Parts: sequence; C-alpha cells; structure tokens
Amino acid sequence: MAGRLAGKTAVVMGAGSVGPGWGNGKAAAVLFAREGAAVVCVDINIEAAQDTARLIEGEGGRALALRADVTQLADIAAVQREAVAAFGKVDILNNNVGILSVGGVVQTDESEWDRVYAINLKSCFLAMKQFIPAMREQGGGSIINISSIASLRYTGVPYVTYSTTKAAMNHLTRTTAVEYAKDKVRVNAILPGLMKTPMVENAAGLAAEYADGDVEGMWRERDSQVPMGHMGDAWDVAHAALYLASDESRYVTGIELVVDGGITLKY
Repeated sequence: MAGRLAGKTAVVMGAGSVGPGWGNGKAAAVLFAREGAAVVCVDINIEAAQDTARLIEGEGGRALALRADVTQLADIAAVQREAVAAFGKVDILNNNVGILSVGGVVQTDESEWDRVYAINLKSCFLAMKQFIPAMREQGGGSIINISSIASLRYTGVPYVTYSTTKAAMNHLTRTTAVEYAKDKVRVNAILPGLMKTPMVENAAGLAAEYADGDVEGMWRERDSQVPMGHMGDAWDVAHAALYLASDESRYVTGIELVVDGGITLKY
C-alpha cells in the first residue's frame, strides 16, 4: 500500500457490481483500501458488497460490508453509525449509486422518472445530508459524487432520466461545495465518459440503441466514438476518485472532473 489514504475511512455507496467484472464503486473501494483506507462497502445487494469486502480483506485491507437502500435516510444513518462504530470516523464519502434507463420524455413512464430520480439523485442528497454534519465537526472530509458526461451533452442515446439526474447532481455538487468550503468539507464530481462496465453491459435497452442488442457490437461502436480509440473502465474512474479523496486535492472543491478520453471535445 502506498498510503495516500492512510488513517482515513471511506464509505463507498454502490460498492458492489451488478455483474462479473469491475464497476466504478467496486474498483474505487478496492483502490482506496490499497492506499490505506478502511472501507465501508455499501450496496443494496449484500452479496455484492461482501464480495468487494472479501477482495479487500484478501489483500490485507480493512473492510465492512453493509446492505442499504440509499433512497432511505434511515438506512444511510445506519451506515454512518456502523461505520463510526467500526472505524471511528468517516473521512471520504463516494456516492456511486446510479442506474441507467433508456427513453426520452415521451417514452418514459412517470413511475420510472420517479424511480430513477430517487436512486440517482435523492440518494446523493440524503448521503450528503447525513454525513456532512459529522465531517464539519471533525474538521473536514471529501465527498465524491459520480456523475456522467451525459449531464453535459446529448450522447446519442435518449435516456432523459439519467442525463437530467446527473445534470442536477453537478449543480448539487457545486452549491454544496461552496456552502461547506469554510468547513474544509470538499465536494467534487467525476464525469465518466463511455465506460466498459457491468452496469453498461446490463443496462436494459442500451445495446439495442447501439447495435440491435449485440453487446459486442455496442462495445465496438462505443470504442469508435472516443478520440483515444477505446472506452475507459472502472479503474480510470477509481484513480480519479483516489485523487479527490486524498490530501493531494486539498485545495480542490466544486469541480467536475471529466474522465472521457476526449469524447466531449467532439460533441
């Protein structure tokens, strides 16, 4: 362990993976632990959270797996209590929970709009609401919200709930960063571009939008869109999160860190 997060505790919301491979939260949790942090792995799927925690412990790190529905404040409060009981404090909050639902304003049902807003945006609001007071009391902390380049540009796929929740997350990040800057609670967002992750692979309807349901065809199409010639992966997002979690970014707050291989330069 290089120790960039030595002595810190991180809570990663969405630390499991929806399928085989590495999701953004899973990679961040493991990387944080490799850099010395104790990591609380939170997911609605406890088996997925436990899988990530076992990986960390297998490498000699410290981890705690918890189940939580992050659309419920009571569940988030329970996560905070258990994290503090286990590790004493929380220095880093990584809000990584998110789902992708294909459809524009005409195709999207009202119930689906509400569901995606609760999971993607309300969860971020509730987590910050719960954790910021303690971070203020202890003299600071780092909050990292995982957004998307879909918050900035139309990416060619109509997913109105995803793009608008992420756009709202960006401004929630900015305004919260300003409000708590004096308390040394830093709040930043990471905006991944086209990524090759289990969430993208398993997103209902996404492969159909790209390649008539052919996942391998979707990967090829997405690779071809990126100026670097290939998609990113969860480790690209995790390394960005590590920088924002560490004291190396102590003078950085309210930013939108784009991790996209240059694709937003084209849109």
